[in-house]
Amino acid sequence: MKINIKQKVNLKNKKDVDSTGHLIIVLPMTSGTRRWPSFPYADTLRQRLARTGKKTGDEYILSTDLPNPDGTYVTLAHLKQDASCYERLTLARRLVNLQLERNPRTIACLLPAFDRDSGRRIAEAIVAAALASTAAMPDYSSTKKPQPRLNTIHFYGLEDTPAFTRTIAEAEGNNLARHLTSLPPNELTPANYRQRINALAREHGWQMQFLDIKALKRKQAGAFLAVAQGSAEQDAGIVHLTYKPKGRDQQTSLSLVGKGICYDTGGMNLKPAKHMHGMHEDMEGSAVALGTLLALTRLQVPFRVDCWLALAQNHIGPGAYKQNDVVTACNGTTIEIMHTDAEGRMVLADTLSLATAEKSTMIIDYATLTGSCIYALSTRYSGVFTNLDDWIPVLIAAGRDSGERVWPFPIDRDFDKALESTIADIKQCTLEGDADHILAARFLSRFIDDTPWVHVDLSAGNHKGGLAHIPTDITGFGVRFTLDLVLDKQVMTSL
Repeated sequence: MKINIKQKVNLKNKKDVDSTGHLIIVLPMTSGTRRWPSFPYADTLRQRLARTGKKTGDEYILSTDLPNPDGTYVTLAHLKQDASCYERLTLARRLVNLQLERNPRTIACLLPAFDRDSGRRIAEAIVAAALASTAAMPDYSSTKKPQPRLNTIHFYGLEDTPAFTRTIAEAEGNNLARHLTSLPPNELTPANYRQRINALAREHGWQMQFLDIKALKRKQAGAFLAVAQGSAEQDAGIVHLTYKPKGRDQQTSLSLVGKGICYDTGGMNLKPAKHMHGMHEDMEGSAVALGTLLALTRLQVPFRVDCWLALAQNHIGPGAYKQNDVVTACNGTTIEIMHTDAEGRMVLADTLSLATAEKSTMIIDYATLTGSCIYALSTRYSGVFTNLDDWIPVLIAAGRDSGERVWPFPIDRDFDKALESTIADIKQCTLEGDADHILAARFLSRFIDDTPWVHVDLSAGNHKGGLAHIPTDITGFGVRFTLDLVLDKQVMTSL
C-alpha cells in the first residue's frame, strides 16, 4: 500500500482541527506542572487526561473524540525528547493502530514543540508504523478482514517534511520478508519460492542464477546436499541474485546470504510437534536477505549487491542424512554430522563458501539458526557475530539507531575445541547444546576465509504481539538494521 505524505501548515484554530477526522498528537514529555504547547483543543485534552488520573510524565495514550461536529478522533501521547528509536517506533505503532481501528483514509499528525530533528524522527516512526500496519499479509480464512483504507498522512508542526524515501524502501523490504515468511509450507516450497524470486528479479532488473542439485554436485557442495537429499522433490538449490548500479564503480560489493529452509522437520532427529509447529518460518533469513536487497535496490545504492539464498527442506526419509555421516563442503572441509536438526549451518556452509569465492567486500548472513540465542536474548533482540572486533560497537549502534536491536557474542578461537572431530575436520555441532549459537558461528567462520563478515542469528524473527513498529508476530527483523549498518555507519566505505 502506498501512503502519500504531505506537509501542512500548523493547525491554528479549532476549524482546522474540525476538518480533520483522525488526529495523532505527540507532545514532549515534561513535568506535570509545565504548560502544554498551544494548539486547538489543548485545554479540553488536558482536562480529559487529568480525569484519567494520569500525569504528563506518565506513560499513557489518551484516546478520545473531540466535542466538535464530526467528533474528531484523537490519540495523544507524550514522548521523551531522548527516546530511543525502539521507543519511538513502539509508541508510533500503538498510536497508529488505535487510529486504524476506525479505518480512516487520512490521518493528521500534530507534533508541536519538538526540535527539528526530534520532530522528524517521530514523524519517521509514524510513517514506518503506518506502512507496517497497512501491509497485506497472507490470509486464507473464508472471511477475510477488510484491507486498511489509509492512503494519506498529513504532518503539522514540522519545519519541513522529508519524502521518507529510506523509510518507504525499508518498509517495502520488511513487508516482503514478512509476507514470504508467513506463507504456509505447502505454498512456499523451494520450487514455488524460486518462481516468486524469479518474478522479483525480472521486475527489479536483478541478474539471477540458480544452482540446482546437479550444479551443486559438480561444485561438490556436500554440506548443502546432505540436507537436501532427504526430500522426495529435488527442487532444492542456491539462488544467486545480483544488483549492479548503472554507471557506477562496482569494485565494492556486499553479499547478503540467507538460510531458506522452507520446512524443518528436524530430519532423522525428528522434532516433537510443539517444536515443529511454525517451522515454515525457518526460511526467514532468506526472506530478510531478499527484502534487504529490494530496499537497497529501491535506494539505488552505488555499490554492487549479491544475494545468495539457500533454498531447501529438511525432510525425513530413506535418503535423509544421519548422525555420524561425514560430508565434504565445497571448500574441502570435511564435516561430521552430529545432529540432523542443525541443518541451517550446513546449507549456509556451502552458500557462504560460494559467496566468499566471489571476493565480496563484506558478507552478512541471516538465519533463524539456534534456540540457544533465544534463550540468551529472548525474542526482543537478535544475536550478532563478526570476525572484526572493531565492528562490535558499530553493530550495537546500528541496532540501537534502527530500532532493530542486536547484541554481540564472542567468537574466540578456543570455542573450536568443542567442535573437534576424531574422524573429520570439524563437527557440525555438539550434542550437549552448550553455547550452540556461539559454536554455530564458529562453524560458519570456517567458510568465509578472511572476508569481513557479520552473522545475524534471528532470535527476534518472531516475537509474540509484534516488535517495535511491526504489528505481526513474524517481524522480518534485519532490513532496517542492515541499512543503518551499511549506509549510516558506512561500513562499506570503511573497508
